[in-house]
Amino acid sequence: MPGKTFAEKIFGADAGSIVFAKPDIILSHDNTASIYNTFKKMGGETPVNPDALLITLDHNAPPTNAKLANDYQAIRDFTGKFGVRKFHDAGEGICHQLMALYARPKMIIVGSDSHTSTAGAFNAFAAGIDRTETAGLWKQGETWFRVPDTLKITLQGKLPEGVYAKDLALWIIGMIGSSGADYLSIEYHGDGVRTLTIADRMALSNLASEMGAKNAVFPADEILQAYLGEATEGIWADPDAGYLQEIEINLSEIFPVVAAPHHVDNVKAVSEVQGTKIHQALIGTCTNGRLEDLQEAAAVLKGKKIPPFMQLLIIPASKEIYMQAMREGLIETFIEAGANVLSSSCGPCLGTGQGIPADGTNVISTANRNFKGRMGNPNSSVYLASPATVAISALHGEITDPRGKPHDDNYPFHAPQSATVDIREGEDRYSSHTWNYADVDNLNTDQMFAGNLTYNVQSSEPEKILPHLFKGFDNSFAERVKPGDIIIAGANFGCGSSREHPAVGLSGAGVKAVICKSVNRIFYRSSVNQGLPIILLPEAVEAFKQGDLVKINFEQGVVNIAENEFRFAPLPSKLMEIFQAKGLVNYVKNR
Repeated sequence: MPGKTFAEKIFGADAGSIVFAKPDIILSHDNTASIYNTFKKMGGETPVNPDALLITLDHNAPPTNAKLANDYQAIRDFTGKFGVRKFHDAGEGICHQLMALYARPKMIIVGSDSHTSTAGAFNAFAAGIDRTETAGLWKQGETWFRVPDTLKITLQGKLPEGVYAKDLALWIIGMIGSSGADYLSIEYHGDGVRTLTIADRMALSNLASEMGAKNAVFPADEILQAYLGEATEGIWADPDAGYLQEIEINLSEIFPVVAAPHHVDNVKAVSEVQGTKIHQALIGTCTNGRLEDLQEAAAVLKGKKIPPFMQLLIIPASKEIYMQAMREGLIETFIEAGANVLSSSCGPCLGTGQGIPADGTNVISTANRNFKGRMGNPNSSVYLASPATVAISALHGEITDPRGKPHDDNYPFHAPQSATVDIREGEDRYSSHTWNYADVDNLNTDQMFAGNLTYNVQSSEPEKILPHLFKGFDNSFAERVKPGDIIIAGANFGCGSSREHPAVGLSGAGVKAVICKSVNRIFYRSSVNQGLPIILLPEAVEAFKQGDLVKINFEQGVVNIAENEFRFAPLPSKLMEIFQAKGLVNYVKNR
């Protein structure tokens, strides 16, 4: 009998199985106010297990307008009313950093944020879900999981001087692409794992989301035990476990890299872009706001000044890290260098906090996404890099190698990289009740619904979402979409954030289905929860030509495009019940 992977062991089922499980921790943040509204629509009165709830105020901390302030107060009232003990108010830190206080080996953790995968550093199964599903968990205490296949990444050797975990994570993303680990569990193996700190592992687990993965996980080894200060018994794969794919990496061969605009898999050696003018730099976020990251940046900036007109933002990932950085003199180093040190929060990462870039500017950031418009301005460009690379680039006003001198590295992988497609004004992609985006891969949630609107429009209000759908991508969509319309799209549809607004808006507009080559796993779950069918038929997308009449028979599992017929496997019966109920809210309420 073959051995089992981590995911198969923790769920007690083979890859591909649909299982129901009760998570140990259910994370939410600023979106808790919206989740509570959905919970009440489901007929919820008291969360079934308040002790499982971890709630933080971080994405817009401190709040930047009255609506957000009112949401924050409503969340405080909620946590007090129901005795939520794992609550962290504004300024205490970013949710994924605060998760380190609670995550332990063998836990199942879900969160209404795509980077919940960060907690895999603690030998936990940690995955993102959406707001509606979070509300359902408050009501029922359990949810469904499809046990994922697994990608095994074996690390050998040690990272060279000036090369960091962020470089390794971007290196892997460039190797496999932003959907290269779609719906997979990633296991990190090999002697090289022992050279990685918990901060390193958190960065790698965090960026699993940008590979399309469901989760990433590290073993409960002596490094984790030393961090936790206690002996731990974890779960790990059997030596003879079966893997869908395996990759081996020699850490000593890695060099500093960046993700160039406008996709995280557009990876290049720092050498290939060095000299690029930089106007703004950001060190922080849930990916790289830990103490080690600040120490690396401070070592570069100590006793130096950033040039005039350069904006450098520093955001510690938690209040505890902020205070430790103060005790070590790091904050003084940053301020003396000319940086602005902001409150522990997500900051401008998603385009809502302080630090939105100006038109025509280049930003270098330690964040996890660089989609066009991700930081709140589609007329700026974002490069992603390690804290050391960001710090030295801020110091020189241009992208600079953190190793202290220029190199001539060339990133060795040339996998197909994502391109940003915008529908030009006047270009008509609509005919026969079908929207033709067949040539658009990686249509992300920021293109579907701008991130800076996330907390100004409730996800439970489809009529308020509709006017903003696809703005900046296809400006004609929101005004012309009609009930019964079908969307044809390329690969990795719905990648990016876990925000459910696009799925809510499309369902509310009456879109009959999306037919695509592949879909981001969180968007897929969101679509199921909203009663919006996603049909994976790459061959149908390839065959489609604008003007073709498209018909779908869900009962028979058939799609007809012009004279061609394509078949798809129907969804499991329990998920079909959610579609028949017109979404998870009605399904839970009716039960």
